[in-house]
Amino acid sequence: MKSLQKIGLGIFLLAFVTFASLPILTTYEVTESLLMDFRTDPAFQKDNSEEVSNPAAWVAKELEGLPEQAYSGKVDFFKAVRGAVASANESIAAHYNALLEQAGYATWPDSAFVMAEQTESGKFKYNKAVEASLLQGTPKEVSEAVQKATDRIAKKEYATEDAFTKGVSKAYSKATNKVIRKQQISNEDTYVEYLAKSTGKGPFTDNSMLGFLLIIVGGAIGGLLYTYPAFFDGLPGIKHNGIYFSSATNRGLIGILMCTFLVVFYVLLYFYPLYIIEWISLSDPVSMALRGEPASQWFMYGFLYTVVILVMGVRMFTKYRHSNYHKIRTASVMFFQLAFAFIIPQILYQLNLPDSDLKNAWPLNYYFFFDWNIKKHIAAGTFGQFMLVWGILLSVVGVPLLTYFFGKRWYCSWVCGCGGLAETLGDPYRQLSDKTTEAWQIERVLIHSVLVFAVVMTGIVLYTYLGETSFKFSMNRAVLMGLFVAVGAGLLLFHWRKYPHMGRKKIASVIGVIVGAVGIGLWYGFTEAGAKGSFVTSEATISSYDIRNIYGFSIGSVFAGVVGTGLYPILGNRPWCRFGCPLAAYLGLVQRFKSRFRITTNGGQCISCGNCSTYCEMGIDVRAYAQRGQNIVRSSCVGCGVCAAVCPRGVLALENGPNSNASRMSGVEEEENFGVNLREVSFATVKSPVNANEKRNA
Repeated sequence: MKSLQKIGLGIFLLAFVTFASLPILTTYEVTESLLMDFRTDPAFQKDNSEEVSNPAAWVAKELEGLPEQAYSGKVDFFKAVRGAVASANESIAAHYNALLEQAGYATWPDSAFVMAEQTESGKFKYNKAVEASLLQGTPKEVSEAVQKATDRIAKKEYATEDAFTKGVSKAYSKATNKVIRKQQISNEDTYVEYLAKSTGKGPFTDNSMLGFLLIIVGGAIGGLLYTYPAFFDGLPGIKHNGIYFSSATNRGLIGILMCTFLVVFYVLLYFYPLYIIEWISLSDPVSMALRGEPASQWFMYGFLYTVVILVMGVRMFTKYRHSNYHKIRTASVMFFQLAFAFIIPQILYQLNLPDSDLKNAWPLNYYFFFDWNIKKHIAAGTFGQFMLVWGILLSVVGVPLLTYFFGKRWYCSWVCGCGGLAETLGDPYRQLSDKTTEAWQIERVLIHSVLVFAVVMTGIVLYTYLGETSFKFSMNRAVLMGLFVAVGAGLLLFHWRKYPHMGRKKIASVIGVIVGAVGIGLWYGFTEAGAKGSFVTSEATISSYDIRNIYGFSIGSVFAGVVGTGLYPILGNRPWCRFGCPLAAYLGLVQRFKSRFRITTNGGQCISCGNCSTYCEMGIDVRAYAQRGQNIVRSSCVGCGVCAAVCPRGVLALENGPNSNASRMSGVEEEENFGVNLREVSFATVKSPVNANEKRNA
């Protein structure tokens, strides 16, 4: 058995190292035949009748100096391609300006008075009839842009000829720039990706199926071979000996290296996908079979996500084989990830229907109410409208109703993809969650702040969509920055006075909030995010689009991905679920005050071993509750049941019973009752423990 485990570990490490090395093993070389294909590729052409409407031809012309030159790294090659695209844009602008000059268009603003029509009051008005005669013979794109740009000034009257000339010049300049920008290349990454895939030479460039089998399939088999003997040796039961002596599970070198890899992976996935083209290509065989097209970054991520949950789910079966509850819930998260999050969306995509995840509820699915998503579902007909109604009912009715009967565990531990990854891939790190009161205080502030952010953002987005108007919030930039600073300072003062004994972690976190607030204020104060102008005199304008971008970047990408998953080996397996998930906050509010679910305790049987607290992934000091014989109804509890599984005395039980608000203290009451640090509670402080069986019979 040990030999089989070593073989599995060797196969997995070989596949993992090969996977991690692929992006740096690729070289690039542009050839004449490639440039010929590139010029004629329909994907990069708008209208072959005009040279300027074929941007690929301009880029290929700039790339003519690259053939026979090999690039050993992505940075240099991408820089060269982007430089070629920039040069092509300059050439396109010069070419179009030359066409306009030949048509005499450039001289029109100077003789704007020709298009001036004087009114009875002596003012000047733009004459559209004269404009039409002047536009004859100009490119169609120019004439359409000019007509659109001058529609607004045609409705105005100017007091002086000078004001009229300036208005016309501004309109024509705007039209020219718009035409040129339309002809220029705006999506340079599309060209970089095409050329990188076409010119790249690596271990599996010409045979993605071989790479898929050796790396993805081989890595999965290696992981399964390593798991089998590790947990089938000996008697059933959780073997947690030595977890704090392992470099992988106690923030040692291996854990730090794993954390570094995960963080780098998520940063590249979200922000620099061009640098992981080789990883994306490994999923091409599966994508071609399911979608009929090469894999995208998100298909690759969804596929790897599913494979990891399935492989590590098998590990969960072996580790918790003594508990039917854990085997069933593990099978549940594996099923929902495979069927609802991966296979069904691919089928919907093939049917040209919205490829939605049927189990993904708002506000976790924060873009559900975005205008583009609503329009996509409405345009899809009856089925798309059904999906829209399903999502609304799931969020508004299904989530609170199911949470009332079963607690938040029905979603967080049985259905959710984020929870599924945390329970499988993150299981080796669950003991690293912080159990201190300071962490609990930070948790409540952060997770409910994200929920408020999501609700406000959704409200603004719906306002702009239903009201058919734009939402903009304008304020003097200096005042706006001062407001952010004041809010941050107020938060610090409030926490300092309320919790005078807060530790260094709490202080650091609150200071982080202030730094973030000041940073946002400075960003709107000194950048072009709002109106142009000086810092003091101009106004900063925050639109609904800005708010969506801020949420998507800070919460959807950085918090949920880079921090929420990348820091598993440092913060434990549920930092996103505990500190950031807005749906977890929503579920937690229902569970905390109006749910039948609780973990009951029998304090008289507790031997204070601390296993329950050690393995609580949500940072709850379960032992403190058990010693007092109190039900655990914390809003953060996801009902994973591991605390009950590791208890040697059977003190804990997951139950659904009558809802009693009298037994549900607020978070502040719990905190004050248990003292500054829940982990410091000892038997000396326990008074009259209540027998859990008496509670069950009540």
